[in-house]
Amino acid sequence: MQVIPTGLPSVYILEPKVFGDSRGWFMETWSERDLERAGLHYRFVQDNQSFSAQKGVLRGIHFQKGDAAQAKIVRCNRGAVLDVAVDLRKGSPTFKKWVSVELSADNKRQLLIPRGFGHAFLTLTDSVEFLYKADRFYTPEADRGIRWNDPEIGIEWGCENPVLSEKDRNAPSLSESDVDFIYE
Repeated sequence: MQVIPTGLPSVYILEPKVFGDSRGWFMETWSERDLERAGLHYRFVQDNQSFSAQKGVLRGIHFQKGDAAQAKIVRCNRGAVLDVAVDLRKGSPTFKKWVSVELSADNKRQLLIPRGFGHAFLTLTDSVEFLYKADRFYTPEADRGIRWNDPEIGIEWGCENPVLSEKDRNAPSLSESDVDFIYE
């Protein structure tokens, strides 16, 4: 697995080695050993999967606050998404900065998002299956979100009217949120 830095510290693109022949292909989607060789130490405890039926579905910007904060490895198993990580750590030199990466079934890329970052994605195709590993269990009372189009963050989605859940449509701006991540 190749570990590729992005424009945000601690956020990495993971490119698995894909072995193919006339029958199809094989890849390791996760290797603790490979990440530890790159100096990244995570213990993942939960796998999640979502399905979005149509192009233009936007999910996020999501995070869990406090001791429930999660690191994630995300990937797209069917279709394609624009995946975004946002630094929400107050005091960080990259606070409010974001990075986007296209993740697709074709490119097989994954994104490693550490604790202290918000996460969102926009479906670029119909019929998207999205998977992610989390290093802490989901905690409903710690579940939070930031408005997808908060001008203080300024994510360039390339989509004016995404399909949103009620939760995401009503999410607060960053300045109205109770984000409690601190850069150390």
